[in-house]
Amino acid sequence: MAKVDVVERVTEIVAEVGGPLGIDLVDLEYKREGRDMVLRVFLEKEGGITLDDCADVSRQLSDMLDVEDFMPDHYNLEVSSPGICRPLKKLADYERFQGHLVKVKTFDMLADDAGNKRKTFTGKLLGVQDGMISIDLTEGQHASIPLDKVAKANLEFEF
Repeated sequence: MAKVDVVERVTEIVAEVGGPLGIDLVDLEYKREGRDMVLRVFLEKEGGITLDDCADVSRQLSDMLDVEDFMPDHYNLEVSSPGICRPLKKLADYERFQGHLVKVKTFDMLADDAGNKRKTFTGKLLGVQDGMISIDLTEGQHASIPLDKVAKANLEFEF
């Protein structure tokens, strides 16, 4: 039996299951926690994801994973929404959430327009162009961050 890339195949299955329901994959984690592996699937859809949506996808995904039987280890499946501070993973996420408050963490120290070096940038996402994220920082400065330097980015809750 050929070795299957778990994340790649689960991504394909989630698209097959969720697509007809208008559900999109936001993020997927497959990692060891304690003795077992955990497969976490984060979903969204227009108008918001419901508990019933998550349960439907979980049942169908679980059934398909059992049939295909390519998971190398015992795992726990968790299906949920990404929450209010959802991650920004794809270029389309940065475009979609333009104007929202975001927190971006970078791999390396980068400078804002005032010369302050940091690894965490919080502010209003102005957009993304030519591989650069543009943010008006909450402290008043501006930052342009190369997408390939982003370690983690997510929406922040706005009061």
